[in-house]
Amino acid sequence: MPHHASPYLAEGPRVGIRPLTREDGPEFTARARESKDLHRPWLFPPDSAEAYAVYAGRLIEDPARAGFLVCEKDDGSLAGFVNINDIVRGGFLSGALGYGAFAHAAGRGLMREGLGLVVRHAFGPMGLHRLEINVQPGNSASIALARACGFRLEGFSPEMLHIDGAWRDHQRWALTAPAGASGRPAS
Repeated sequence: MPHHASPYLAEGPRVGIRPLTREDGPEFTARARESKDLHRPWLFPPDSAEAYAVYAGRLIEDPARAGFLVCEKDDGSLAGFVNINDIVRGGFLSGALGYGAFAHAAGRGLMREGLGLVVRHAFGPMGLHRLEINVQPGNSASIALARACGFRLEGFSPEMLHIDGAWRDHQRWALTAPAGASGRPAS
């Protein structure tokens, strides 16, 4: 049987992760529109071609950002997304995670698998040492996902991020790479 190259950077039993591309816009924005009730008031992913073009451009062109799609392996459909923002190199080797499941995939464990793959990729090939997740205290699904993936609660920051017209309080969750897994600048 011929070997086919996987389209994924990493794979689990049910999902694979791959970089977000400009060509993902139509499916991404359709899934975002279908997921508004799930995402509000926590998350506002792009739901139009114009908004997606700006979003994808930032994730693709800015070296301090990386965008990943969590895809169901059986049909390649988008289950969700995980972005690493505010990537800092040097002595910090850190990034801040933002993520969301799409409604059809919510509650099925796909994002837990996908976020785990992104964490391993960040601590492996990307050479990061620390990942942070900032979550509004009322966002129980996001907090449950952070906890399920091994993140620890490090603190509370009042009025930390401006979201949906107001400064919102956030819990800060973090995870550091296992000993020997990172700590070297990526070349």
